[in-house]
Amino acid sequence: MGGGRARAKQETSAGGVVYRVAPNDDGGAQPLFLLIRDSYRNWGFPKGHLEAGELPEDAAVREVAEETGVTPLVVRGAIETIDWYFRFRGRLIHKVCHFYLMETPAAATCPQRAEGITACRWAPFEEAERLVSYANARQVLQRAHAMVSAGAPAATAARDAGALFDAAPAADDSRS
Repeated sequence: MGGGRARAKQETSAGGVVYRVAPNDDGGAQPLFLLIRDSYRNWGFPKGHLEAGELPEDAAVREVAEETGVTPLVVRGAIETIDWYFRFRGRLIHKVCHFYLMETPAAATCPQRAEGITACRWAPFEEAERLVSYANARQVLQRAHAMVSAGAPAATAARDAGALFDAAPAADDSRS
């Protein structure tokens, strides 16, 4: 009964779905979501292992900043925890990943190429939803979008104040 899965190595990670509020073509505002592309050309979200004694939320902020170069980051809430199984070098791994919604006023990105991040890209929800490579990550994005649409704490106030608008075009650092 599930003996193989019981012997899986447990790994815990944390990551973030980052958004920023940007002007759209009709003079309003829209959230743009930050995606990363890995060395396999899959689009997803920055995430990584927790360090010893590190809380998932702190690891998520650290990993997002390291993998994308984006700061400052303000955590707006926990999105959800997902898990999946995969094989790495013949070993079964059970990965658990805690995702947090984060907001930033920054547009500039710098992919962490040493970790296999080949590109960072800001995209409106519909485009991000099409680009995300994995179904479980797409569900995390959908939940994050619902949180932003419902008025994640600073999004509404920032939109009303115009504080997070960035006239620069959406960054797409896709040099390979």
